[in-house]
Amino acid sequence: MPATVVFGMQWGDEGKGRIVDVLAAESDVVVRYQGGANAGHTVIVGDEKYVLHILPSGVLHPGVLNVIGNGVVVDPWVLLEEVEDLRRRNVDLTGRLLVSDRAHVVLPYHKLMDRALEALRGDASLGTTSRGIGPAYADKYTRDGLRVGDLLRPDDLRPSLLRNVASRNEILRRAGMEPLDPQQVLDDALGIGKRLAPFVADTVARLHELWTGGRRLLFEGAQGFMLDVDLGTYPFVTSSSTGSNGVGPGTGLPWRAISKVLGVVKAYTTRVGSGPFPTEDVGPAGEHMGSRGREFGATTGRKRRCGWFDAVVARHAVRTQGVDAAALMKLDVLSGLDQLKVCTAYEIDGRKADAPPAGVSQWRNCRPVYETFKGWREDLSEIRRFDDLPREARTYVRFLEAQMGVPLDTISVGAERARLIRLETQGTAR
Repeated sequence: MPATVVFGMQWGDEGKGRIVDVLAAESDVVVRYQGGANAGHTVIVGDEKYVLHILPSGVLHPGVLNVIGNGVVVDPWVLLEEVEDLRRRNVDLTGRLLVSDRAHVVLPYHKLMDRALEALRGDASLGTTSRGIGPAYADKYTRDGLRVGDLLRPDDLRPSLLRNVASRNEILRRAGMEPLDPQQVLDDALGIGKRLAPFVADTVARLHELWTGGRRLLFEGAQGFMLDVDLGTYPFVTSSSTGSNGVGPGTGLPWRAISKVLGVVKAYTTRVGSGPFPTEDVGPAGEHMGSRGREFGATTGRKRRCGWFDAVVARHAVRTQGVDAAALMKLDVLSGLDQLKVCTAYEIDGRKADAPPAGVSQWRNCRPVYETFKGWREDLSEIRRFDDLPREARTYVRFLEAQMGVPLDTISVGAERARLIRLETQGTAR
């Protein structure tokens, strides 16, 4: 049976949650495989707006099993707060949520360490969400981390947690921050572990059962590909593998379990926080995108930086992550602009490049090479067929498709669930 991966091909906020929500209706299981509560997936159902930070975007579909895989770093307080918020809104997750016992836990000292490290970086700060994600992943790889299963075993948890708090307190003191009470952290961790226990499972074994049993699996990435710790704009990245290549280590399933990789891009580009952004537009066009697209972070509330579509970035994702098709989001936001631009290459130190550089200094020297297009003024929100789009919009979409080198199978023309053009059922888009 099909197993599909959905991930963002830019710097995040592409609309992944919207696509996962749509595809979840055709799936049996939705799996988050990396990241943590620094994600922000927004889904609008009728008049209701849901912002999910750590729960998979399949939670809004009754009958769909939702799994938080071992590659996620779990803030159990945020997770249970989201579960309770959904319960108050008549969304029951009883029997529909599994949390991996192997997933690492974000604890209070991770958030304090995040803030301390950002403060110590000064002008070189990375613009993190301060949700403790980086320090939690760092502990994982230095083998100091604590996992969800540890919260259920007090005798195992106590010595490791108390040791960790003592060592982190030394760093907090040096940074001029108030140290934590070790016993309070332990008591809180044991308390949250009891509340989390009904959801904890061996998700590796369970996902193998579901896959071999022919269930339809949908894997959901968090953040965007250019924030990938290996292939993104390092060091202005997150702490995990955000593309489709993160599915294996983040779930325990082999790569051959995946039958389709769907990349998600916006019709323009945004970025939150610090870091390279060659196509950023700080003029009227960027203001138009930010205003019409309501570009504020779902997790942090920060205003997103806006700019033109970057085909260099999109091709990088396609080439390295095995993308089969793409979904193009927020095409409607560009209505009203007289001229559109698409970056097709970079000029770096006088040389043309069609792939992103590795070094920060090279990123600083990137100059976008643009193709320009005539814009359109029509409202796209009620259009459901590709051929009904304005001619200028069709030209723009086809150019993006050619630049990425993969077909589009979906175009969004509004925030609501129904405002989609599904191209796989319309043979006219090619």
